[in-house]
Amino acid sequence: MEILVLLAISLPLLLLFKLKNHYVRKSNRGAPGPPGLPWIGNMHQLDTSNIHICLQKLSHKYGPFMSLQLGSFKALVISSPSAAKEVFKYHDLCFSSKPILVGLQKLTYNHQDIVFSPYNDYWRNMRKISTLHLFSSKRSQSFQPIREEEVARMVKTIRDEAVTGSNVVNLSKTITTLVTSIILRITFGKIYDGARNSESNSDISTEKLHWLLDEIRANVSSFFLADYFPLVGSFVDRLSGVWSQSEKRFNEIDAFTQQIIDEYLHTSSASTEDFTILDILLQMKKDLSDFTLGHVKAILLDILIAASDTSSSSTVWAMSLLMKNPARMKKAREEVRELIGKKGFIDEVDVQKLVYLKAVVKESMRMQPPVPFVLRETIDKCVVSGYEIEAKTRVYLNVYAIGRDPKAWENPDAFVPERFINSSIDVKGQDFELLPFGAGRRICPGMLMGLATTELALANLLYSFNWELPPGTRIEDIDMASQPGFVMHKKTRLCLVPKIMD
Repeated sequence: MEILVLLAISLPLLLLFKLKNHYVRKSNRGAPGPPGLPWIGNMHQLDTSNIHICLQKLSHKYGPFMSLQLGSFKALVISSPSAAKEVFKYHDLCFSSKPILVGLQKLTYNHQDIVFSPYNDYWRNMRKISTLHLFSSKRSQSFQPIREEEVARMVKTIRDEAVTGSNVVNLSKTITTLVTSIILRITFGKIYDGARNSESNSDISTEKLHWLLDEIRANVSSFFLADYFPLVGSFVDRLSGVWSQSEKRFNEIDAFTQQIIDEYLHTSSASTEDFTILDILLQMKKDLSDFTLGHVKAILLDILIAASDTSSSSTVWAMSLLMKNPARMKKAREEVRELIGKKGFIDEVDVQKLVYLKAVVKESMRMQPPVPFVLRETIDKCVVSGYEIEAKTRVYLNVYAIGRDPKAWENPDAFVPERFINSSIDVKGQDFELLPFGAGRRICPGMLMGLATTELALANLLYSFNWELPPGTRIEDIDMASQPGFVMHKKTRLCLVPKIMD
């Protein structure tokens, strides 16, 4: 009898639930997407190790505007130049926020940074300040001597190793060290490098700074269930230990960042005519009552991870692609040597004349963008291409898929720098076929510095050396797989043999 009563109550409720779902599906004008499972939605269909490739494959079936359900959150994936143009040219404000993610909340000192901060008055003020004082064209040009000194030092180090018989160079590590050194000098005005820092009492070394960057990357790429299921995820994250591990990692990062700042304040002798980035941030802390040490640290971490990761990644991918395409390598090498002659070093003025090298950088960023997807969040409800997009929808701009869209690019999976010769397409966010730095009001503020570093390093590597594969290695052995994370690093180290130019 009790069973009959239960069925009498539950069956009508179940019918109403089914009818409600049917009505919602009929009235929903959202973008198409793959069917999901109860509770988890489409999370089981995503390969987090290569999410950009996974999303690209799904978009081939469901289109350039694709909806997903990721746990408790709706998501929209943008995978074509026309879709990106529709969003970032006509609806940029609506798509200008960032989701609040657990793994980033501590690391950004409760979103007091620039890169991951939600769209609000604070972000607008910080963006204005960073554009005017931290990452302006004038500021980038002022750091030209530092970039040239560090690149020249890198070339000398490689040459010394080649002369002494150290045949194989770990170019991934060499380029990472170069970019880290540049970022540290423009940020702190100091050199942290083995013997050159041995006379000071500093405990800070290149190795420790690399450790810091590795810890930040690990924290950023950690998976938190609470990012998808806020109600139960926090409990599970604490139970699994991922929360305590993140807390421990953040405390170590915070302590080390504080150590860098303390040492800087103790030893700095920078003049007001030659401010470093930290000088500017500390001056802001002094002038603005609501700008705290947490803001300073959050922005410093933005610069350390975003600037160093993207520039080093771009340079390594460019060299990898050139090694896999010997004819293009030869063409790029001949251009720099014919133009520069016996000068001995390529400076940034020279780089502006290297048409083919710039095409190589663009083509590399098209095929292997340093940031494979850009994550945003909608501020309000809006309609894009006839699709209703709800507020607080997470948006994935698939930069990788856009760069390989066959409707926009002929033979998109081939490395062909010539496609950019006599082409007006650039990487600065105005051409939606090529968006390695994003687009709209949240385009990467450090774009000019990143490009300058990549082009200068690549030009001098090609000018100073003939590069060969290690003995027994074939071109097809060069692994082009990437590591998981916000920045797309090459999974395996690029190890090459430098031959000194005659």
